[in-house]
Amino acid sequence: MSESSAAATKTSSPSCGCWGRTSISKDNGSVPVNGASPSSEPSVEPDQSAKAVRVRKETLQPSVFWILATIVLPAVNLAVRYRVTDARKLPQTGAFVLSPNHFSEIDPIVVGALAWKLGRAPRFMAKASVFKIPVLGWLLRKSGQIPVERGGVARGNEPVKAARRLVERGQMVIVYPEGSLTRDPELWPMRGKTGAVRIALEQGIPIVPIAHWGTQDLMPRYSKRISPFPRKTIHVKIGDPLSFDEFKGRGLDTATLNEATAILMDAITGLLEDLRGEKAPAKRWNPSEHDQKETGRFEG
Repeated sequence: MSESSAAATKTSSPSCGCWGRTSISKDNGSVPVNGASPSSEPSVEPDQSAKAVRVRKETLQPSVFWILATIVLPAVNLAVRYRVTDARKLPQTGAFVLSPNHFSEIDPIVVGALAWKLGRAPRFMAKASVFKIPVLGWLLRKSGQIPVERGGVARGNEPVKAARRLVERGQMVIVYPEGSLTRDPELWPMRGKTGAVRIALEQGIPIVPIAHWGTQDLMPRYSKRISPFPRKTIHVKIGDPLSFDEFKGRGLDTATLNEATAILMDAITGLLEDLRGEKAPAKRWNPSEHDQKETGRFEG
């Protein structure tokens, strides 16, 4: 970006001073991204290690996300500092599915804020009931969030239509492949569901696996309280995009979807192993084998 275009961008974009500080790591070293508004370019040192992060085309476009960023980011920045490894692997353009691990009810806010900081507008599949809440429901609809009925049944063909729009508009969607908070007692990813890979395979777009560790300190699993102080460090590692080329031309039957989902869950688990510095159990946790419900709150 030239100096003149950067200047024009800054004068045309709102500034709310709510970015905070994020560390971006190319390999093992970290690079700080200093304070900036949700719609301005951060200064990054050294330039060579974070070129992809400097492109913020999607977040520069005026949208309801500017309102959401102004509301959410100041609170997130007070409570969280991010340390991100391989941020350059997050595509800056084009449609894709972002699939994180899930062990805290505050994960969507933490992951959504991170996606915005890295230049992409976060869209989720959210409970349809949330869309009925005044003001919040309007914001969700205007920001392109996708309603899903309780129990995983989509409202009409909305997820299918939404996936098509993602491809047409080059947008991303965040889908938790576990479907709910992990039941694993040590917070490792449990058995995955096929929704994320179905979207990717049907639409021919990649899935980007991502793992984070530290949100359990901010809000433990099933806790009703957030502990913002002292400020928590969230460690994040982004994986290589999965194109699933080996599945192209195959029918999307149960066996294919389960096989692709296993590959995705292995990728997410491997990233989390790197963050935690330990090995996950050899067998992934399966709630049905432990007399646990797949959805809803579970104390244990």
